[in-house]
Amino acid sequence: MPELPQKKVGIIACSGEELPEGTVTRLAALKVLEKLRPSDTVTICLPLFLAGGEGDRAFAKFYPTIAVDGCDKRCAYRATEKYSNKPAAGIVIKDLIEKHHIQKPQGTRRLDAAGQEAVAAAAEEIATKVDELLGKAWSRRQGTFAETSQSDQPQEEVEATCSCGSGIPIQKVQVNGQELSLVALPLIFQNLFQLGKTLGNETGHEIMEMVKIYNSIDSSVEADVESAVFEAYTDYYRQQEVKA
Repeated sequence: MPELPQKKVGIIACSGEELPEGTVTRLAALKVLEKLRPSDTVTICLPLFLAGGEGDRAFAKFYPTIAVDGCDKRCAYRATEKYSNKPAAGIVIKDLIEKHHIQKPQGTRRLDAAGQEAVAAAAEEIATKVDELLGKAWSRRQGTFAETSQSDQPQEEVEATCSCGSGIPIQKVQVNGQELSLVALPLIFQNLFQLGKTLGNETGHEIMEMVKIYNSIDSSVEADVESAVFEAYTDYYRQQEVKA
């Protein structure tokens, strides 16, 4: 079983700038990342995610995420679900404002008092959901969690970090004499083995399709990469059989 990095929760916030609620999402996310839950969270950049950022998409595929949207268009939630995996939780600022009976925020670059109140309420809700997710047994295979265990210990403030540096496993394979690093390959192997995928051509094709989701593979070497990846999975599969 691959040695995984510390489990963290990814926070992906709305990038819209035309509404005050969009500003609320980013300030609330930043407060959680730097002050409330700095050691338990990383940020996922929505524009980079949409542009095909491999690290961001790999993180959102294998670890729980919270989408924080300004309006009911829910761009952050839907983009995460479409390109990677369904977020473990979602927050819509307009709904949260109504829930807490906060006045509609004003200002986009500089929020008014109502906007700051919304930031505080949203940050607390995000932090609560982070605690719930980390207190439950998250399954990368099923994308679900269970059994809550809250933790109220204070955490040291830090500068927000992004998911691209969060420790998503990579594995290197040799392709035509060149070393190639593939994002999330150990986790792909682990998931397929847990699903009972045995050695065979169909499994090789399935692995390659998953690899291409999180890595940019030149079509001219795709067959060679598939061969190298399947060889690596064969080694992994036999190692797991010995352990069993």
